[in-house]
Amino acid sequence: MIRTQISLTERHAERLRVLALTGGLSQAAIIREALDGYFRDHESRMRLEQARRAVGAYRSGHSSTAEDHDEALDEAFGT
Repeated sequence: MIRTQISLTERHAERLRVLALTGGLSQAAIIREALDGYFRDHESRMRLEQARRAVGAYRSGHSSTAEDHDEALDEAFGT
């Protein structure tokens, strides 16, 4: 692990201290768990944003694809 230093508000520091005492975890473990959750949420938001940007970016050449999507998929994949 890499050792690092962070600055917390008094309120954050106190809440972290209490959480560590009552939860039986170290403050560092709680911060690592919080970061893991933040990174997961951030990655999910980025994937969703990427998918949203792709919506409408391509044209099928058919005006009814939204209504006839099953037929369009059958035609595209030969099923």
